[in-house]
Amino acid sequence: MTRYRCRRHLPSRCVACAPSPPDLFLLPEPLPLPDPLPRSPDRPRVMAAYKPVVVQACPKLGEKITQDTLYWRGYKTPVQIKEFGAVNKIDFSPVPPYNYAVTASSRIHIYGRYSQEPIKTFSRFRDAAYCATYRDDGRLLAAGSEDGSICLFDVSGKAPLRQFEGHTKPVHLVGFLSDKYRIFSGGDDYSSKLWDIPSATEMISYSEHTDYVRCGCASKVNADVFITGSYDHTVKVFDARTKSSVMTIEHGHPVESVLLFPSGGLLVSAGGRYVKVWDVLKGGQLLVSLKNHHKTVTCLCLNSSGQRLLSGSLDRHVKIYSTTSYKVVHSFNYATSILSLALSPEDETIVVGMTNGVLNVKHRKPEEKNENSQKKRQPAYRTYVKGRSYMPKQEDFCVSKPVKRVLRKYDKLLRSFQSSKALDAVLEPPIMLHTPEVTVAVMQELHRRGTLRSALAGRDEKQVNLLLTFVARRVIEPRFTSVLVIVADMITDIYQPVVGQSAIVDKQFLKLQQAIGKEIDYQEELLEVLGMMDTLFATFTKKRDTCLEENKSNGVTEIIETNRNY
Repeated sequence: MTRYRCRRHLPSRCVACAPSPPDLFLLPEPLPLPDPLPRSPDRPRVMAAYKPVVVQACPKLGEKITQDTLYWRGYKTPVQIKEFGAVNKIDFSPVPPYNYAVTASSRIHIYGRYSQEPIKTFSRFRDAAYCATYRDDGRLLAAGSEDGSICLFDVSGKAPLRQFEGHTKPVHLVGFLSDKYRIFSGGDDYSSKLWDIPSATEMISYSEHTDYVRCGCASKVNADVFITGSYDHTVKVFDARTKSSVMTIEHGHPVESVLLFPSGGLLVSAGGRYVKVWDVLKGGQLLVSLKNHHKTVTCLCLNSSGQRLLSGSLDRHVKIYSTTSYKVVHSFNYATSILSLALSPEDETIVVGMTNGVLNVKHRKPEEKNENSQKKRQPAYRTYVKGRSYMPKQEDFCVSKPVKRVLRKYDKLLRSFQSSKALDAVLEPPIMLHTPEVTVAVMQELHRRGTLRSALAGRDEKQVNLLLTFVARRVIEPRFTSVLVIVADMITDIYQPVVGQSAIVDKQFLKLQQAIGKEIDYQEELLEVLGMMDTLFATFTKKRDTCLEENKSNGVTEIIETNRNY
C-alpha cells in the first residue's frame, strides 16, 4: 500500500495535499522503527540543536600596516583645483605661511595653504611659463618662458623686476644659487647660463649638453655649485668658478628631474622608469637604481627631515621611499599622469599637478586632543576579581551560565526550513558586495540539504537578474567557483524555457557566458605557459660534480672518479 507524502509535510503522511500533482511524489510507506527506549507520556521528545552555517574565512592579501602606512594615510580627502593647462611646476615658499606657486599655461598662481582660489596671479607672459621657483627668503620668484626670456618677480608686486634675455629657445629650468644674488637657467638651446640679479647681465654660459636642458638644482652647501639634467641622458655638475663642468654622470635615459640632498653628498636623478642615487663625494658613484614605476618618472621631492624620497610618474602613482633602505614604504594613486609634485616644509600638505590641468591638494588631518575630556570612573579592581579565587568544595553544586547564541536572519530561516527566504536574505546588496562568502556559504548549505533547486525556482525577473549578476561576478573567484558553477548550472536548467522573453535576463546570461569563456581562455593560456616551463626545465643538463679521491692501498695511489647528479 502506498500513500502520498508532501514535501512540506515530509515527517508525516499527508493525504490532503494529494490533489496537487506538481508538488507530489510517490514513496512506499516506511516500516515502523522500533523505539530503543520505551516511550512514556512524561518523557518529552528531544530534538538536536541547530548548528549555524559555517562561513569559511578565506585569507585576504592585504598590505602590511606599518608606521609609514599610518603616517601617509593621515591626510584628508584631496581638494581638486582646475588650472588652465598642464601643471609643469609646483614650488613651496620656504618661509611661513608656506604659500605655493603653481605654473600652468601662461600664468603663475600663488595659493595660500588652505585657499582654493589663487591669492595672487602673475600673467605677464607672452606665451607659456615654466618652472616658477622661490628664492630662499621667499621674497623673489623667477620663471622661464616659451620665448626664451627669464622673468624675476617680487612676490608683493605684479610687474617683473628684471627680465633676462639670452636664450634662443624655451627656458624650462630656472633656479637661485644659495647666495641669493645669482640665477642659473637651462633651455632647449642646449645651454646653461648663470645670471647676476643686481645688474641683470649674463655672467657665464655653458654649452656642454647635446640636447634639451629640462631640470636642475643648486647646492645649499656651496654657493657656486649647481646641477643640470638633460635629455642627452647626462647630469652635469657645474662650478661658477670654472669655465666647464666639474662632473658628468650618465643616467642612461632622458633626465626629467634631479634632486640634491641637503648635505650635498647625494644626488638623485629621475629619467625613464628609473630613479638613481649617486654619491657625489666619490666622483658620481652609483649607489642604487630604483625601478618601481612602469612609466616615465617626471618629478622628485624630499620631505622635511630628508628621510623619505617621493617620486611622481606618468603611471599615475607617487612612490615614497625610505632613504636608508631605498624600499617603497607607501604609494599614492591618482586619476591621470603626474607632471609635478611638492611637499610643504612641515609635511602638512602634498600638492600634485597632473597633465589634465588638475591640481590635487591633500592636507594632513589635525591631531585629536582629548586633554579636556574627563574619563569615567572605573570600578575597583577587586570588583572584577571577586569570587575568582574561590575553590569549590566537594559538596558544592556548580552551575554554569548558559551562553545565549544569537542566530543570523538566514540561520533562523534555515532552522525553520524556509530555503527560498534564506536565499533571499543573503542576496541583499550589502551582503553580496561586502561579504559574498556568506551568500556562497548559504548556497552550499542549501545544496547539501538538497533544496537549492527549489530555492532558486519560482523567481521573477528582478530576482533572476540579481542572482545572475552575483554569479557572473563571483564565479571566476577560485574560492567560490566550485559552488557557483553548480548554481549557474541549476539556474540555466530551470530558466532555459523563458530565455528570450526578458531582455534583462538575456543580457545577464550573456555576461555569465562571457565571464566563463574568459576564464577558460585564461586557464588555457596558463596551461600553455606551464607546458613551456616544463620544456625548459627538461632541457636543463644535469650538473656533474667530479670528485677526485686518492685511495692509497698497498702503496699504490688510485684515483677514483665520483659523479654526483643534482
